[in-house]
Amino acid sequence: MTSVFLTIHGEPVSAGRPRFTRQGHAYDPAKSRSYKHMFRLEAGKQFAELHQKPFSVDQPIEIYIAIYRPIQKSVSKAERTRRLLGEHMPVVKPDTDNYVKIVLDSLNGLIWDDDRAICHIDAWKYYSDDPRVEVIVKKMVPKVNQT
Repeated sequence: MTSVFLTIHGEPVSAGRPRFTRQGHAYDPAKSRSYKHMFRLEAGKQFAELHQKPFSVDQPIEIYIAIYRPIQKSVSKAERTRRLLGEHMPVVKPDTDNYVKIVLDSLNGLIWDDDRAICHIDAWKYYSDDPRVEVIVKKMVPKVNQT
């Protein structure tokens, strides 16, 4: 297997701060846990259609994640157009790394055997009328250092 492309439709949710029980055990907040479960189910369906096995831990992989957030309804038509064209990027919370965390947690053990195989990650946030998360996972071809 050399690459996998997944598209999970719906408004992206970022990983929330972990909550702790009185005994000190950490758990995901309900919204994060629910989204992670939905994301994993949908990714599992799409991955099963490819009839491929998960990436092995001994094979380095690279991951590309594009997060498409909905445009707020309160913006002007001109601002909406700028956002759709990519002239104005979503430099608002949630942070990109929190989106990445929920995606990686959802796909670990499903698309790849263990996340220690991830050697490169690129992630972007955009605005869109079609909120979704797109993920590309590729077998990484190591680069030889030229010193």
